[in-house]
Amino acid sequence: QVQLVESGGGLVQAGGSLRLSCAAPLSVFNFYLMAWYRQAPGKRRELVAGFTFGNAKTYANFAQGRFTMSKDTDKSTVYLQMNNLKPEDTAIYYCNADKTNPLLNRYSRGGYWGQGIQVTVSS
Repeated sequence: QVQLVESGGGLVQAGGSLRLSCAAPLSVFNFYLMAWYRQAPGKRRELVAGFTFGNAKTYANFAQGRFTMSKDTDKSTVYLQMNNLKPEDTAIYYCNADKTNPLLNRYSRGGYWGQGIQVTVSS
């Protein structure tokens, strides 16, 4: 069974930073488009950031200018650097790997999912 292993969540004050990591098997990392989604209580899951075809990246409007997605191919790991966090960023963040373009799947995708990691931003 494919496992995406997330780490790096936690509690931070507003204005602070966190970096999420997601380690994936090589077979997934090399052939799937990796993305981050999040789901806040009572809300639907939504795309935060993702790699699209040609190694481009897409970001949700709320993530633009504050969040940066990157990857380390040697470690088959993707990262989500989150700066200037706001209380409304509080959610469970999920790593996802699928072959479809996240630009076309802003609310969810198939493929493989991590277990989710809690990010809590206090005001």
